[in-house]
Amino acid sequence: MSTVRTGGTHKSHSPKLYILGYLLSLVLTAISFVLALTHSMNVGPLIVLLTILGALQIFVQLFFFMHITEGDGPPFHSVLLLLGLIFTFAVALMSVWIMAFGTNVSY
Repeated sequence: MSTVRTGGTHKSHSPKLYILGYLLSLVLTAISFVLALTHSMNVGPLIVLLTILGALQIFVQLFFFMHITEGDGPPFHSVLLLLGLIFTFAVALMSVWIMAFGTNVSY
């Protein structure tokens, strides 16, 4: 059992949480793999679903393995992480929008 030192106190992390996080990661990865491999739906909804599954995978990693909610002091790191995710998705979505609709512009 691993321990994290926070402000002079020890917090124990249950191995059950690590196992649960690992199993969730495996399930999310398997679902994504099967969906992408079988082409069981149209491309548009498939991309949206894979993006949602990827975002869930990020949250599983952050909360179960990186312990994002733990730590000393104000939760600035969580706010900054959320801001970084918003910027990342904004840039990615704007790039897709430009690639999809930029071809219709006449010069």
